[in-house]
Amino acid sequence: MELNFKYVLDMRAFDELRTLEMFFKDESRHGVSIVDLYELVQHAGNILPRLYLLCTVGSVFIKSKEAPAKDALKDLVEMCRGVQNPIRGLFLRSYLAQVSRDKSPSLGSEYEGGEDTVMDTVEFVLQNFTEMNKLWVRMQHQGPVRIREKLEKERNELRDLVGKNLHVLSQIEGVNLELYRDTVLPRVLEQIVNCEDERAQYYLMDCIIQVFPDEYHLQTLETLLGAFPQLQPTVDIKTVLSRLMERLSNYAASSPDVLPEFLQVEAFAKLSSAIGKVIEAQVDMPIVGAVTLYVSLLTFTLHVHPERLDYVDQVLGACVKLLFGKPKLEEGRATKQIVALLSSPLEKYNDIVTALMLSNYPCVMDCLDDKTNKVMAMVIIQSIMKNNTCISTADKVEVLFELLKGLIKDLDGTAVDELDEEDFNEEQNSVARLIHMLYNDDSEEMLKIICTARKHIMAGGPTRLPFTVPPLTFSALRLVRKLQAHDGNVVGEEEEPATPTKIFQLLNETIEALSSVPSPELALRLYLQCAESANDCDLEPVAYDFFTKAFILYEEEVADSKAQVTAIHLIIGALQRMNVFGVENRDTLTHKATGYSAKLLKKPDQCRAVYTCSHLFWVDEKDGIKDGERALLCLKRALRIANAAQQMANAINGTSGPVTLFVEILNKYLYFLEKGNPQITSAAIQGLVELITDEMKSDSTPDPASDAFFASTIRYIQFQKQKGGVMGEKFGPIKM
Repeated sequence: MELNFKYVLDMRAFDELRTLEMFFKDESRHGVSIVDLYELVQHAGNILPRLYLLCTVGSVFIKSKEAPAKDALKDLVEMCRGVQNPIRGLFLRSYLAQVSRDKSPSLGSEYEGGEDTVMDTVEFVLQNFTEMNKLWVRMQHQGPVRIREKLEKERNELRDLVGKNLHVLSQIEGVNLELYRDTVLPRVLEQIVNCEDERAQYYLMDCIIQVFPDEYHLQTLETLLGAFPQLQPTVDIKTVLSRLMERLSNYAASSPDVLPEFLQVEAFAKLSSAIGKVIEAQVDMPIVGAVTLYVSLLTFTLHVHPERLDYVDQVLGACVKLLFGKPKLEEGRATKQIVALLSSPLEKYNDIVTALMLSNYPCVMDCLDDKTNKVMAMVIIQSIMKNNTCISTADKVEVLFELLKGLIKDLDGTAVDELDEEDFNEEQNSVARLIHMLYNDDSEEMLKIICTARKHIMAGGPTRLPFTVPPLTFSALRLVRKLQAHDGNVVGEEEEPATPTKIFQLLNETIEALSSVPSPELALRLYLQCAESANDCDLEPVAYDFFTKAFILYEEEVADSKAQVTAIHLIIGALQRMNVFGVENRDTLTHKATGYSAKLLKKPDQCRAVYTCSHLFWVDEKDGIKDGERALLCLKRALRIANAAQQMANAINGTSGPVTLFVEILNKYLYFLEKGNPQITSAAIQGLVELITDEMKSDSTPDPASDAFFASTIRYIQFQKQKGGVMGEKFGPIKM
């Protein structure tokens, strides 16, 4: 509050002094000697008013051109040393800088020429800057220790008075690159380093970066960077250096024409060396600060030298060297910076394949704690999915899965029970989607990819396999279909040929591991999928083996009654589509299927499974099996089971219950009648219709759904009777 009040007073005083300056100008025009005025004000009693008056008259004196501007400026800047109170001295010198700004000799100004040069102006501003900085630094030592915090706050509020000098230097016409490189920058850096004050060094280094042109920074990079290791250990160098690299990156992005300049001055090498020296000099710099520097350097590299992967890898390598031998990072800010470091190449190249070429990329990931490692692995997968990137070689898959090992297997003995179930499921679903992005048109290489992925996936443990084995299985089956289209195999130069048999053997072992997890229902489904693919490849022994494995799982592992119903229908559906089996093998499998169907726990489930088995004996295809008698036996057996179910319901509930099962069986009869099964007669259908009608009449609590189902079936029969033709002849004998 006190400082703000002083600041307001000084600003008002500056305005009043401007009025006084106008008065002095008028006096000089009325014959009063400005030299006499300049000498007269020096006799003022108090030094502070004397110097303000001296600066005001000095401004008019310079404007009158009665003396060289450089002499007057030199005299004024020396005279101001008379005020050593930091705050008063800062405002006084700020006023001097203000009144002299438009009267300094600069290129093209009215004061240039003769003895006055641009160099004189630069010298004046540099000298004033040096003195102001000394006063500003000295403020921290004023007053007792108990008000130190207040003094630091006041110092922070007055910093712009010092920084304006650097802004003035950057605006002087005639301060070209040569003058900046040889005079301005060395003098400013010398003052910054010598002041040995943390706040001043941070602020003034930042001012240099912000006020001077980018091309000057690029051409004087070595000089500028050389000052950083000399700063106080407590200075926040990472922020200043990061801003410098950000400005240079933007400068490089502004025009392709400037890129050769970066190569010419070896900007990357100088920045990399400077960061190393800063980290070495500041032994107490936290890890997050050092990593932040490398993030900025990597961002600079990706903007300026995107084609130089060796530079990118060098930055990652430096980060690995920094973290080597230290515990895995767990501190939040540090891990975020590492994630940012690893994400930068992905965002720049939009291609994980490019990142996989960086040898130090996995090493940096290894420095992360398990939780952050998983976060980074998810970022990699999301990048692959977003850019639809195909991983096309086994070597790349090996490197990729090493990067993703935090998701693929447990790290450091972390139990899966400790993980959040929702997060775990999301992670594993992401891995499953990733597996579909592993592809190569060359079948031999694709088999290598599958084998490489399988090696990593099988180490995932029982909770991960149900997520990752299915996509791997379907990826392998896709390769099988491709090989089948190319006569079954592709011969490599040295390796064994990729054949369907070889792939099925691999799948057999993989699914067997899944079945022991245990996840029997999923394993059974995959066995059936493999059996169908083996059928398409005309491999009867392989298909039979897969069906055998499926039946064994059903017998030994599938215990839940609902799961048994689903499983037996899947087995029946898969078996129906098989045409590779000989009579003996098919009879064995169909017998097993019908036998298990009749052993289901609930009668309705038994009935539906048994009548579904009828399709195993009558396949409506050109070369499909047509055993009408055995199909009819299945329907009759289903009818007996339905009768038993009705009797059981009557015994328990006192009513026969719905006739839904009978109507379903009736529809199967009609289906086989249409398909030409000679064993299905109109008399049998008519008898079944009458049975259903009688059951419905005797049911005291009719079921609307069953009634509607039966009525719809009757309408269908009538429709077919009226249709005429072949169908009319088949349905004609049925009397309604």
